[in-house]
Amino acid sequence: MTEQTIIVDEGDKQIGIKDRSEISLGDICRSSGLWIENSKGQVLLAKRTRSRKVSPGRWGPAASGTLEEGESYEQNIYKEAEEEIGLKGCEFKEFIYGRFDPSRFTKIFKLKSDIDISNLVLQKEEVDSVAWFDPEDLRKRIKSHPEEFVESALKWEEIGLL
Repeated sequence: MTEQTIIVDEGDKQIGIKDRSEISLGDICRSSGLWIENSKGQVLLAKRTRSRKVSPGRWGPAASGTLEEGESYEQNIYKEAEEEIGLKGCEFKEFIYGRFDPSRFTKIFKLKSDIDISNLVLQKEEVDSVAWFDPEDLRKRIKSHPEEFVESALKWEEIGLL
């Protein structure tokens, strides 16, 4: 089954649908991301598998995804959280929405939870591992080794995630 991705204009108005494999430079998509913090203030990140087309082998939000035809941002993040890390039965709070890179509009959701990561079920095709990060250490690591993180990590502090 092919993934039919929503294509939008500069105002996030849907203008079409494309097979994910046919998305080209200049197309704008919609995505969602999940930011999880525990009671110690640590952040849960997921390391993408090396086989991923976008940002292979890099650390990113606990779960994320590109919206498919007929999906809302909310539907997408709940689906992705369950598929990628086996997380269900939680209520996510909408945190921020914007165009943080030229190719997509993103809605980020937050969850405050002391998840035991050993109980998470990782989708082996998409997620290599998950880990808790101390925010201050994470800020330093992003600055010193940005190549270890998804491109949007450079904006996490600016948009209030760190």
